[in-house]
Amino acid sequence: MKIATKIIAAGAFLVCTGAAFSQNAVMPPPQNVLQLSATGTVDVQQDLLVLTLATSKEGADAATVQTQLKQALDSALAEAKRSAQPDQMDVRTGAFGMYPRYGKEGKINGWQGRAELILQGRDFSRITTTAGKIQSMPISQIAFDLSREAREKVEGEAQTKAIEQFKARANELARGFGFSGYTLREVAVNSNEMIPGPRPRMMAMEAKMSSMSADAPVPVEAGKAQVVVNVSGAVQLR
Repeated sequence: MKIATKIIAAGAFLVCTGAAFSQNAVMPPPQNVLQLSATGTVDVQQDLLVLTLATSKEGADAATVQTQLKQALDSALAEAKRSAQPDQMDVRTGAFGMYPRYGKEGKINGWQGRAELILQGRDFSRITTTAGKIQSMPISQIAFDLSREAREKVEGEAQTKAIEQFKARANELARGFGFSGYTLREVAVNSNEMIPGPRPRMMAMEAKMSSMSADAPVPVEAGKAQVVVNVSGAVQLR
């Protein structure tokens, strides 16, 4: 009985050893595998205007500066909300901060603060006209963006271009290396948005507002963005 037990135990040890050996065995690296990528790009007109209004205040007392900022922001909000319309002109507050001002001896001798109001939407005329009516917060920055709907509308086109380019390159490279074709091993698809050329410079408008009439809309013109889809992966040459 003891001999049979030892034989069974020895057999189990050999099975476990064989399993462990098979798990630790080094698999040979894949042969004739090609890594490549391709990109599809579509130009699209930017359809969102992002306009930032801002005001700065300073004084010896922090509470006074904060009150002045709040009054300016409340006044701007009240005026902006009269013309607000979903998607056409959305209104939201931006940064609101207070910072100490130091003298030569390193002691606080005053306070300064800044408040922002952001108007964003597709109706450029509504946004710029509204901004021109707000006297408590002049325009600080003007920027443009691409809406999600506009991006999604052309993303499929960019993706098709990227896939076709990926397939064409895979076929071309396979023939170049002396193979008749390929099979797809793995692939990844990524999309993003780019602004071609130099990024548009934010326009500092506060100094120019004094020369403009109170309700004059600011002239703006959107540029184009690029919706880019990248396809990358590996193919097995055959």
